[in-house]
Amino acid sequence: MIRDGYTARWRGVDYEAVPGVDGEVRLYTTAPAEGFTETRPGRFVSIVRDDAVESLHYVRTHCTWRGEPFVIIGEHGGWVRLEYTGGRAPVAAALGLDNVDVGVYQTWISSEEIEQLREENI
Repeated sequence: MIRDGYTARWRGVDYEAVPGVDGEVRLYTTAPAEGFTETRPGRFVSIVRDDAVESLHYVRTHCTWRGEPFVIIGEHGGWVRLEYTGGRAPVAAALGLDNVDVGVYQTWISSEEIEQLREENI
């Protein structure tokens, strides 16, 4: 699983999370669990106080593609969305990346092409 977003550890288990207002954190899982309510088939949520979670951090998944550094910002059906983090426009252009904003370059590639996959907790 490629992660890009918040995670929280609650009762010894890591969950996808969304920090909220008023000191709450929404925890998500794909399987039924005690204290979770099904919001749609295969999606369950529990809202807990932020002081009840053991940790809360943002996770980014980094990789290389064609020898250049990227962060993975999405995935769908065997494809991953990459955002270039090398900061060199000529390299981005040579790779054929989409310029989605000033200095921001992205592309979709087959997940089989990524190398040096690693997660970073921010």
